Amino acid sequence: MPLQPKPYLSPADYLAIERSAEFKSEYFNGEIFAMSGASEPHNVIVLNTGAEIRQHLKKRPCKVYANDMRVKVSPTGLYTYPDVVVVCGQAQFDDVHLDTLLNPTILIEVLSDSTEAYDRGRKFEHYRSLESLAEYVLIAQNRPQVEAYRRQPSQQWLLTESRGLEGVLRLHSIECDLALAEIYDKVELLELDHESRTLPSTLTE
Repeated sequence: MPLQPKPYLSPADYLAIERSAEFKSEYFNGEIFAMSGASEPHNVIVLNTGAEIRQHLKKRPCKVYANDMRVKVSPTGLYTYPDVVVVCGQAQFDDVHLDTLLNPTILIEVLSDSTEAYDRGRKFEHYRSLESLAEYVLIAQNRPQVEAYRRQPSQQWLLTESRGLEGVLRLHSIECDLALAEIYDKVELLELDHESRTLPSTLTE
């Protein structure tokens, strides 16, 4: 018996389902993709990172969201849930529900074995199409390593990497220094890298 094609879901269909669902799903090109639950280290890193950034943003016109702020990548049609989102200036939303952000300034993903290839590859391709996006950050889960891609005037992306618990990563778009010791506070790391270094390079689309 031939396989039945999956029914195409419009963005409106997806949002109607998602707003009443018990678990989160991404949406792209008419399909819904269920998101798996996060590990304990993942959750701690997300909370630590969001809390550190929030401290830097006090009394500034920026907001930070963790885990549950849906982002729509309007140029490609992807709906997804970054681990941490920062928006500076007036937040723009898809509709009156105010639960789908359109103009993130910084997007942060905590890497896992199952999502790392997607976060580095296809997902970053989607994110790069957002005109508002200034920086994209990838945080390793099992070792102290953070990478930040910063958009250049040429539209290339400059990579800055920090390793080791003594390391510090600067987010230029919000003038914020993130200490890796704080990001990984109370996280049991499987791989320890005690070097603290920053390795700049460029990534060309």
